[in-house]
Amino acid sequence: MLMRHAPRVAISSALIQQVAGAAGYGHICAQIKASVTVPSAVYYPGDENFYKLSEHWAPSSNEMPACVVQPHTTGDVGKTLQIVGKSRTPFSVMSGGHATTPFLSSTTGVHISTAAFTSIEYDEATKRVTFGAGLKVEDLYAALHPYGVNVPGARVTGIGMGGFVLGGEAAVKPGYSWHTNQVGLAFDSVEAFELVKPSGEVADVTHQSDPELFFALKGGGNNFGIVTRFKMRTFPQGLVWGGLITFADPNVFPTVTAAVAEFAARTTDPKAGLMSSATVVQGKHTIELFVFYDGPEPPAGIFDKFMNAGPTSNTVTQQNFLTLTDSFKLTEELAGMRAHILGVSVPAYSLNFLEVVNEEAFNENPELVNKSHTFMLLSEPFLPSILSHNKHETAYPFTRGVVYTPFAIVAAWTDPAYDNDIKKGMEKIRDKLEATLVDEGYAGVPTSPLYPNYALWDGPLHRIYGTNLPRLQAVKQRVDPEDVMGLAGGFKIPPASVVRDEL
Repeated sequence: MLMRHAPRVAISSALIQQVAGAAGYGHICAQIKASVTVPSAVYYPGDENFYKLSEHWAPSSNEMPACVVQPHTTGDVGKTLQIVGKSRTPFSVMSGGHATTPFLSSTTGVHISTAAFTSIEYDEATKRVTFGAGLKVEDLYAALHPYGVNVPGARVTGIGMGGFVLGGEAAVKPGYSWHTNQVGLAFDSVEAFELVKPSGEVADVTHQSDPELFFALKGGGNNFGIVTRFKMRTFPQGLVWGGLITFADPNVFPTVTAAVAEFAARTTDPKAGLMSSATVVQGKHTIELFVFYDGPEPPAGIFDKFMNAGPTSNTVTQQNFLTLTDSFKLTEELAGMRAHILGVSVPAYSLNFLEVVNEEAFNENPELVNKSHTFMLLSEPFLPSILSHNKHETAYPFTRGVVYTPFAIVAAWTDPAYDNDIKKGMEKIRDKLEATLVDEGYAGVPTSPLYPNYALWDGPLHRIYGTNLPRLQAVKQRVDPEDVMGLAGGFKIPPASVVRDEL
């Protein structure tokens, strides 16, 4: 669902300042327009394509750019990077626009959209797919469905594959989370990146061609150029079993929570997946379970306690993968609302921890709940062996001694006046959950790897790159010595001259 600036007559003073600032980059936009080839295009405010290509799923992530550039070739991506780099013009790079935090894929300068890079080439002989960074996950799923194969991707529609993969998915987050535990999906799925470097050079980056840059792109974000295509291994995909189970009766919440803790501690079947959500929608409390089995039916016992706990609704059934993905409507339901996701690195889902999650969602944050339309805390356990599948080192996570699940705190609201209060409320919950884990004996949680796609814009850099930072700085110095990509949003790898302790 596309969110429009309507009505566009009434704009805030902050937006007026953004527009005034963006106007100063008009000559840069004109220079880019004169340099790129047809059908590449440059769009300005007032053009429908300007809004279509720059607006995010959550308007809280929007800024007003001076123009939107939609390159259709890697050559035009290179020309654009050279122009913004030489002029030191701030810019952004956006794939699907599903970032739920400001300043990551938005700008008041030049906004670069990868929306034209949507090619899909599947090789049945090698079971590899090469696809453009501007694709939405559902388009890639649909293209692969006739071949009976799939790739790691998001659990809901509308997610751009570019930001999804580069935000850490290629390194650790298993893509379509139900496949978390099956053959190490996503860890080693990405085999090549087509990268346009800040110099304009186009490189096919593999572990063989440039192992250090390949390492850096797996979790290093947009610090090394603009990725326009990915090559990934596929895996067989048949019928699946899954859906959403909702519990609205508080009397059964303890039973459901205990079953989630038991699932996290005891389930070892790599085909089974679960995501538990303590959810508040306009004051109504529910626990929602997204359950999945990568097969037509799970073995008896894995999900029985959930199915028999007295759900209010249950959509679980045998179905194909596309139907299951399309049934998760969260993206559509929250589209157009302001939204943030804040991550907590969770090494284990004990019953005590999950009870604290419920307390934070349902009891101790009335101000946050009252100001948001939707508020949820999502638990998603991984198997302990999840990090063992990747053959190569990756920028994220910077430590593999402990498996940290990217737990998510999610809030959606409508009134911009609540922005700061919502953020503070989410941070309060994060601090309480981290303290709970420390009390349980996990002393490393406050300094553990923070999943980039669940980090707010002010997330500490030492939680993003940690001990990998010096190595990433060396790659950065070689690939982008002028720090062109430092002009874009995202978590920036600083020049090598910056002292590590200052970060």
